[in-house]
Amino acid sequence: MNQLNSRPTTDGVTLALLTNRLEGVARKMANTLLRSGRSGVLNIARDFSCCIVTADNQLLAAAESLPIHVLCGPDLMAASMKAFHPELRRGDAYLHNSPYHGCSHPADHTILVPVMDDNGVHRFTVVAKAHQADCGNSEPTTYMGSARDVYHEGALIFPAVKVQQDYKNIDDIVRMCKMRIRVPEQWWGDYLAMMGAARIGERELANLAKEIGWDALDDYARDYLDYSEQRMIGAIRKLAPGQATRSSTHDPLFPGMPEEGVTIQAAVTVDPENGRIQVDLRDNPDCLPCGLNLSEATARTAAMVGVFNSVEHTVPKNAGSFRRIDILLRENCVVGIPLHPTSCSVATTNMADRVANSVQTAMAEMDEGAGLAECGAVIPPAIGVISGVDPTTGHRFINQLFLGFTGGAAGPHADSWQTIGHVGNAGLCFQDSVELDEMRHPLLVRTRSFVQDSEGAGRHNGARSMYVEFGPVGCEMEVGYVSDGTINGPKGVRGGLAGASSKQFKRLTSGELVELPGGAMLRLADGETVLSYSCGGGGYGRPETRDPELVRRDVEEGYLSRERARTIFAVALTSAGAVDVTSTEALRNAAFEAFSAAGVER
Repeated sequence: MNQLNSRPTTDGVTLALLTNRLEGVARKMANTLLRSGRSGVLNIARDFSCCIVTADNQLLAAAESLPIHVLCGPDLMAASMKAFHPELRRGDAYLHNSPYHGCSHPADHTILVPVMDDNGVHRFTVVAKAHQADCGNSEPTTYMGSARDVYHEGALIFPAVKVQQDYKNIDDIVRMCKMRIRVPEQWWGDYLAMMGAARIGERELANLAKEIGWDALDDYARDYLDYSEQRMIGAIRKLAPGQATRSSTHDPLFPGMPEEGVTIQAAVTVDPENGRIQVDLRDNPDCLPCGLNLSEATARTAAMVGVFNSVEHTVPKNAGSFRRIDILLRENCVVGIPLHPTSCSVATTNMADRVANSVQTAMAEMDEGAGLAECGAVIPPAIGVISGVDPTTGHRFINQLFLGFTGGAAGPHADSWQTIGHVGNAGLCFQDSVELDEMRHPLLVRTRSFVQDSEGAGRHNGARSMYVEFGPVGCEMEVGYVSDGTINGPKGVRGGLAGASSKQFKRLTSGELVELPGGAMLRLADGETVLSYSCGGGGYGRPETRDPELVRRDVEEGYLSRERARTIFAVALTSAGAVDVTSTEALRNAAFEAFSAAGVER
């Protein structure tokens, strides 16, 4: 019996069954968004998330959602909804995208629907969050890194604004969005998809409650969160105790940033005895006069991502396991709690990745079997926001591409996930179909491929870089991007090497290549193209300890040159492409002797 309320504890079988049912509800919501969203950023790239939050604002279920969207944020947004609207009613729905009240960044429009029982008691909140192709920024991009403040950024900000009552749209809000957003009908289609997803979640929870009762669902939520907390305690107790501070540096892209870039550091403390991990982000620079500042939701989430990348992966990601993570933030910090009117336009990616990288590399420093190397930075032009006027229809187009990005970091037990995208995506955003992008927009993709010898070499390898070249057809096109990692590429850990840095060029109609800055609103004329090289990912462990057979396979696939295999991995191959065992052994013995002479551990 639970001593707090004298209700019976949910048995293990019921706990497992209801967990699958709740995750199934979230999947139905996500499937609705995927199949009915109108913009490519939703129905091709899948840049959205759906989850369920308890009435007391605790994340309960979030199947197949982007970590940067849901680890922290839905709880804060649901709390803001209740604070702004104390009298919730069935049929209400709220539009939320305020980074000052729990949202990730203004481009992530979120529909919040309170799930009420027949007595008008608030039981759950369902959340459908979807990145928009356009959110009303003063420039045609949803990642406006150059924004001096929220006014310069220009996005419409909705702090949990009621957008439906009695299941009917409040047209005043809809008209505001249609007037400000560059592709109003496209936004309207995405809005309907989000609303449909949220209403399906509401319906499915109500049906489940009819089966087992609202009180049984409350008991389940309490017990599942308690179970998740115990799983997290067990995972932390498998880690080595210690303290470590690691840093990761963002390139200097915009006015107001220091010339040397912005170094983000995380002080991490692992306390296995008490089953706690603390991440202190307070010793970091103040907010910047640009759009790279994190919202509170993304600052907390980025730290959590680094932690969950370092513990047993089967631990449930919900408010129960979050109880064992202490994240220390301060106001007016670039990776803390921003104060209005600070711009947080790019809060889901660039600086957030630097936080997660600092945490997971600190964990790797403390424990050889934990953590990750650095993931590659974003946003290269191949995943920039394109805009222009389609010459065949005369209609304006705007959409974010996901044509090519890799960035995965190597871990202690495996090579990287090549196309993780960035730390906060966790590989859940899909790479665009070239054919679909070319069908939807007046563009031509000339090349998409991996780049040879660009991996973060190690015992386990980080991702290779991806190269994409594309440009407009029959029109001009703007490409907005915020490409970090050109100067500060992804670092390896425990002797692993850095992955390839990003770079970008413009190819003129003459064929001349012009190097481009890391962040820009690039204008391409008909016939011009942009060349986008994404970051690779850092390696884990010394490359001379990598399994020679894996090195041979990479050479065979064309990912690795024979020369790099020999000089970096100390693997020699025969003319037939097999591992030359004798030569490889000699190369590795020489490398290990050099390590010993330098006082470096193998």
